[in-house]
Amino acid sequence: MPSFAWRSKILGYHSIEWFGRDWFQIKTKNSIIHIDPAYAKTYLADYEKRTGSLIERLEKEKTDLILVTHSHADHCKAAEINKLRCAGTSVIAPRSCTRKIGGDVEVIEPGEEIVRDGITIKAVEAYNIEQANSSKKIWHRRGDGVGYFITLEGKTIYHAGDTDFIPEMKELGPVDAALLPIGGTFTMDIQEAACAALAIKPRVIIPMHNLEADPEEFKNIVEAESHIKVVPLKIGETYHLK
Repeated sequence: MPSFAWRSKILGYHSIEWFGRDWFQIKTKNSIIHIDPAYAKTYLADYEKRTGSLIERLEKEKTDLILVTHSHADHCKAAEINKLRCAGTSVIAPRSCTRKIGGDVEVIEPGEEIVRDGITIKAVEAYNIEQANSSKKIWHRRGDGVGYFITLEGKTIYHAGDTDFIPEMKELGPVDAALLPIGGTFTMDIQEAACAALAIKPRVIIPMHNLEADPEEFKNIVEAESHIKVVPLKIGETYHLK
């Protein structure tokens, strides 16, 4: 996959930008990655009213990698993926997503690794468990979806996908930035996500899939019990990972 020198001059950092639900864009010196792009007009509606430019910007940028965690429509949306897709874009997803997405999709399963342009993408488990207080129901079965452990330019980013606090989180290894759901109902809630945070021990956490949960409450709990930095983002905001 090609490397783009102009990005090295402009960026010079790892940026993590949030667009709602589990959708993030990660930029490095040489690559642009999207995770779970879906429902841009819905998620970005308020931001677009203020700026009128974000969707247009995203569609013009050269996306190198699109990662999809599972087949639910708010994470796996062919229309949004195709707006970001261009010649040279690699799309990686679980098998359950391939028919929905269409075109050339590289299938990945939990435990598998794919390397693209010096970026290592490892699929990890993401699922609901019956014992969880939040989900109450198995919305995401083990093996149907994944999270992603991404290693790039000396940094590690863990995108948990839609999941409860599961035992596999204790085995991830060092994490620089963890993107964790906190909303409850379909994923772990604030309390369970705080337990996950203490088990993973990342440097930084960016909460996602908030639903009605308060990211500031999550931040207060985690930071009171650890040295982990929690960075709640608003849609369209960016965190620079150093």
